[in-house]
Amino acid sequence: MDGISILYPLLAHVLLVISLYILLVIRKSKAIKAKAVDFNKTALNNKAWPEDVVQVSNNLDNQFESPLVFYGLCIITVLVGAVNSFAIGLSVIYVVFRYIHAYVHVGTNYVPHRLRAFALSLFVLLLLLIQTSVHITMAA
Repeated sequence: MDGISILYPLLAHVLLVISLYILLVIRKSKAIKAKAVDFNKTALNNKAWPEDVVQVSNNLDNQFESPLVFYGLCIITVLVGAVNSFAIGLSVIYVVFRYIHAYVHVGTNYVPHRLRAFALSLFVLLLLLIQTSVHITMAA
């Protein structure tokens, strides 16, 4: 199995982050055009933007929390030769849950659905950690 294949889901997550930045620019532009922005407040406080902008900004913050662990774990999985179909599948599922989480967060922002997607992504991340750890232990 090609060890680099696990990086495709990682790149798919990078695409999500870039997409969220584009959405943030669009929402900020609309808020500015609607004159719904006090520049004195927003210059120092991201929470001073309209709610739909804050939703995207908050979700972007989330993309630099557990996903950084995911990035590191993917790289470790490649470095120790633990890439297999199971690890790739887990990586794909993790990223799918991150997309679902982002979709809910910047859309309806219904917390129970958002929490479920977040919790499931963490569970999948834990499984990937266990799979990689077992491989390292078996190789030692």
